[in-house]
Amino acid sequence: MTNAAYQAFMDDGGYTNEAFWSEDGLEWLGRQDIEELPAACVTETPDDFPRVCVTWFEAEAYAAWRGGSLPTEAQWEYAARGPESLIYPWGNEWNPELANVVDSEDLTVVGSFPDGASWVGALDMAGNTMEWVADWLSNGYDDVTETDDPTGPERGTIKIEKGGWWGSNPLVSRSAYRHFEDPPTYQDHHIGFRVVSMAEEEG
Repeated sequence: MTNAAYQAFMDDGGYTNEAFWSEDGLEWLGRQDIEELPAACVTETPDDFPRVCVTWFEAEAYAAWRGGSLPTEAQWEYAARGPESLIYPWGNEWNPELANVVDSEDLTVVGSFPDGASWVGALDMAGNTMEWVADWLSNGYDDVTETDDPTGPERGTIKIEKGGWWGSNPLVSRSAYRHFEDPPTYQDHHIGFRVVSMAEEEG
């Protein structure tokens, strides 16, 4: 999600319209100075750079404003790996030319690596920013037997992030990698998000 897209949410009353916020999100928002949101944790924020420095709650509210949701971990990973369960969005071999990761010193314009797109055309799933997903951390996630979009527990303290980030390494850029150390109130210059929406079937 770009800075320009997030600015549209802000301009449309994103931080003042309670309809976009979950109960927990509103509780968090009520403890903030809205004039100071979103956090200014990066100095240069061109319109076409990814929106970073937003908490999980802010990402959730934006997704609701767009009429979608944050992807579940399973949805995110399937969009990145596909039915062949590829290691990286583009295949099974690491290629530093296909993602903003190794030796990078900053964010890049969203979509700068079109050859690194996943099988569904999703861009930047292996680099630029990690991305918030909907799920709470479950230490038993790998043991679930459900195969149709399994989700994490209903409550928790840590939210999952997926994808590599600028300045990181090939290991964390694997589509199966999950980052799990941040509560939904956390934000920094390595974390962004994307939105998923379910298109209605015609007929």
